[in-house]
Amino acid sequence: MHIDSTFIILLAGDLTIDDRVLALCQSGRILAADGGIKHAAKLNIEPELWLGDFDSTPDALKEQYKHVETMTFDRQKAMSDGALAVQTALEKGATSIIFLGALGGSRNDHTIAVMNQMMQLHKAGIETMMTSGLEECWPLDEGEFEIELPKGSLFSILPFEDLSGLSITGAEYPLDNIETEFGSTLTLSNISKGQTKVSLSEGSAVFIARPHDFSGV
Repeated sequence: MHIDSTFIILLAGDLTIDDRVLALCQSGRILAADGGIKHAAKLNIEPELWLGDFDSTPDALKEQYKHVETMTFDRQKAMSDGALAVQTALEKGATSIIFLGALGGSRNDHTIAVMNQMMQLHKAGIETMMTSGLEECWPLDEGEFEIELPKGSLFSILPFEDLSGLSITGAEYPLDNIETEFGSTLTLSNISKGQTKVSLSEGSAVFIARPHDFSGV
């Protein structure tokens, strides 16, 4: 990832701060989408741009960050604040987008929408992932994906459609060139042995890991 073309978007979902999250914050430029600004102080960062309709930002935060450049949109807009942040990042030349605070919180509809957007960005050639600190989420499609996790971390693969040629190595429950249907739970709750590799011949899915949950492997 290149720091000038990597954008970290702060969203208003849950965010647990750990070394993995702090490292991500040093890897690119920061944008905040509306209530996502609440994470800035804990991360010891300030966004270069704060955008949204600001309907979910308390007045205290508006006062605290009044010096940050803003872009204000009408509440009747046709896009979410997060989607507007993505559009802005792309206009600024983003080749990688990281969503912080994109999982958890009180709005599962927003979580699913960001997950879908993550998949769209991936298919368009943009490197992307999302994290709450407790969970990390990565897009999968045809090809290979490799990730280093603490040994014993739980992970799942959620098919977005039927999958063909799915293989998993570096896991407690390896798979070798299988097919699985959309909606299948076969690939839920696996356990990483540290360096986990997934290959896929056809289809798309999401890889979700919990680096802080250990099985005792």
